[in-house]
Amino acid sequence: MKVVIFAGGFGTRLSEETAIRPKPMVEVGGRPILWHIMKIYAHHGFNDFVVLGGYKVDYIRDYFLNYRGHQTDYTIDLKTGNIEWLQSVGEDWKVTVLDTGSDTMTGGRLKKAMPLLKDAPFCLTYGDGVSDVDIAALVEVHRASNCWCTLTAVTQPGRYGALRLKEKSTHVAGFREKSVTDGGLINGGFFVCEPEVFELIDGSQTTWENEPMERMVELDKLGYFHHNGYWQSMDSLRDRMVLEAAWTEGAPWKLWKD
Repeated sequence: MKVVIFAGGFGTRLSEETAIRPKPMVEVGGRPILWHIMKIYAHHGFNDFVVLGGYKVDYIRDYFLNYRGHQTDYTIDLKTGNIEWLQSVGEDWKVTVLDTGSDTMTGGRLKKAMPLLKDAPFCLTYGDGVSDVDIAALVEVHRASNCWCTLTAVTQPGRYGALRLKEKSTHVAGFREKSVTDGGLINGGFFVCEPEVFELIDGSQTTWENEPMERMVELDKLGYFHHNGYWQSMDSLRDRMVLEAAWTEGAPWKLWKD
């Protein structure tokens, strides 16, 4: 199953960092948060990635093109260009980086990847959030749901819009604005999708979180997986500081071994 990652936005609320690089390449613990997300999925056996780039996509391309050289000692013959790798270090990943356009919205970005995704279910997530969510369990819940998409429902106070959930069901009933005192669940990303979701994306200016998901609610095709553990997005400099502190204290999302 492929893992699709949104990585093309401007990240304006983190402009201190994103003036020079896209938000998914902002580092936590010396590594891009995109790398942390991919490590989470790889821990559960998902290692075929499609990165939906846009703003400063060449930064992401260069990172993966030069990944081995930055991680491994080598000897290079400057005359012939031959490289001898002195260590066998790297990730067992297949990575596709797509330029989906700087001004494309999230739904439009996903639609541009349809030729790679139209034949089978796929995972989907944002390039700015980490969690200790059980991806394998999420996939199993989705497979049993008869939904076109299953999102991960997490608890997060503050500024996010909350979910309305159907009783005695794993289907989403709708969305509503969240107040500071609301203890409800929010959409934490970490989706599993069927190819049918492409039918709900009209074009490049479609926002994934709006029309497509609202249409799935109307069709009773949007499900949820309740995650009680750690979840944190990186929308601001403060969020990055929270993640850095968590990394030094043990990183709850670090499910893999070094």
